[in-house]
Amino acid sequence: MLILIAEDDELILRTVEHKLVKEGHDVVLTRNGREAIEKINELDLDLVVTDIMMPFASGIEILSAIKSIGKKIPVIVLSSMGQEEVVVDAFDLGASDFMVKPFSPNELILRIKRLTNK
Repeated sequence: MLILIAEDDELILRTVEHKLVKEGHDVVLTRNGREAIEKINELDLDLVVTDIMMPFASGIEILSAIKSIGKKIPVIVLSSMGQEEVVVDAFDLGASDFMVKPFSPNELILRIKRLTNK
């Protein structure tokens, strides 16, 4: 399964990458929203894990881009902001799940399995 991770925090990016690779997934790493949107347009992804607050384009803008190009990709949104408005916006734009930082990498794996049935 090909999973894109969009995260500007290098420690979180590498932790999630390590966990996903250990689980047998192929991973594409992006460190800002603009790069993530480019990869979403280029690749046939099975799932996206994105932070909300990132340089150049936010996780909300990533969700909007996915919606506008008509791709049906499950998206898990990560954020240290637990604000209700952000969560509602993310779900309105098609987010499949939302996790508040800090989160358990094991819980992330369980949520990915639930979303992809794999």
